[in-house]
Amino acid sequence: MEGNLKIRPVQLSDVSTLFSLITALAEYEKLSHQVTGSPQALTDHLFGERTYAESILADWEGTSVGFALFFPNYSTFLTKPGLYLEDIFVLPEYRRRGIGKALLSYVTQLAGQRGVGRLEWTVLDWNDPAIAFYRKIGADILPDWRICRITF
Repeated sequence: MEGNLKIRPVQLSDVSTLFSLITALAEYEKLSHQVTGSPQALTDHLFGERTYAESILADWEGTSVGFALFFPNYSTFLTKPGLYLEDIFVLPEYRRRGIGKALLSYVTQLAGQRGVGRLEWTVLDWNDPAIAFYRKIGADILPDWRICRITF
């Protein structure tokens, strides 16, 4: 498996590929109607004067088949920076090959290198395969927290 897989930071030339994977994630989650962004906005936010997020790609035999996108946050209780994993996704036909685990491991190692207090993400309550995967790798699924959102 390891010879077939490469995890790497997204480059400027990868933005259209990354955006395609984002739309594939939206389709998987039945949320395609919520994709209102564009490759240009993604370029601006990943590589512009002020960056808002970072992303990595999973390449399987030279084809990008998954990604993770994350950004810094902050814990007032820990008084430490953290990382928030906005999305992690592997195309369905490439699952069960260790790709998701490799993506999460990369972000976890990066968090450790940066000395953050915690790495957090959310999972949809209906996504039983993802919940099982996260529990298997030792993540705590917090029962008391709900996402609140204001969309502009």
